[in-house]
Amino acid sequence: MLTKRVIACFDVDRGRVVKGISFVDLRDAGDPVEMAAVYDREGIDELVFLDITASHEGRETVMEMVRRTADRVFIPFTVGGGLRSPEDMRAVLEAGADKIAINTAAVADPSLIGAGADRFGSQCIVVAIDAKRHCDGSFEVYTHGGRRSTGRDAVAWAREAAERGAGEILLTSMDTDGHQDGYDLPLLRAVTSAVSIPVIASGGAGSARHMVDAVTKGGASAVLAASIFHFGTCKVADVKSEMAAANVPVRLDHPRYTAASDRPVTVRKKPTSP
Repeated sequence: MLTKRVIACFDVDRGRVVKGISFVDLRDAGDPVEMAAVYDREGIDELVFLDITASHEGRETVMEMVRRTADRVFIPFTVGGGLRSPEDMRAVLEAGADKIAINTAAVADPSLIGAGADRFGSQCIVVAIDAKRHCDGSFEVYTHGGRRSTGRDAVAWAREAAERGAGEILLTSMDTDGHQDGYDLPLLRAVTSAVSIPVIASGGAGSARHMVDAVTKGGASAVLAASIFHFGTCKVADVKSEMAAANVPVRLDHPRYTAASDRPVTVRKKPTSP
């Protein structure tokens, strides 16, 4: 059985990590590169950086942050925000990211998913979906950092994204985001049942138990959290221990280190031009 990944998410606004509740009331959490290095040492499996105002303000992703992070961490990381073309994707990957996440641009031009997958491989393309529940139980896709409704059904859009070549879905519930009451399991189940590619659960983690539930009850391939890690509610090691105790397969060793030394034993390879 494939191991389930634990991912830390950095919502970045003007070069700083921020976190809010349901996409509003943001508060500062720290410097993204310094925080990334800490999570790397603590054994997180992956990192996700989302420049949350890039699409709304029409800015490009902060490339310097990407390059600095690639120089400091030894684990895979994904970057999203303001990516509108294969050329934007190429720039982020060449700066050192392992994957790119697209949301607003993919909804505006779904062919961008296939164009990225054809050029860089599906494994590099993460389609991020921000979804909000309606009274009838359906879920609608929102873009521009949760500011614009689209009229698109989230489950149908996830299915289309997978068919167009996405390698993963990053699924965030706007209703549960930041509340720390647990992931939106009905939304998660609806999407994981509709697609055959990995789905990353996002929005609402408040404990390790919630992460266990996302995998065992929601079908998630990975669990992503921000607040509980950034503000010290949970440690990465404690989360993984509880997941392992619940028979969820997780990586308990850290690939960067050996038992005999604290020196890095892997070297990050800068990607060649795709």
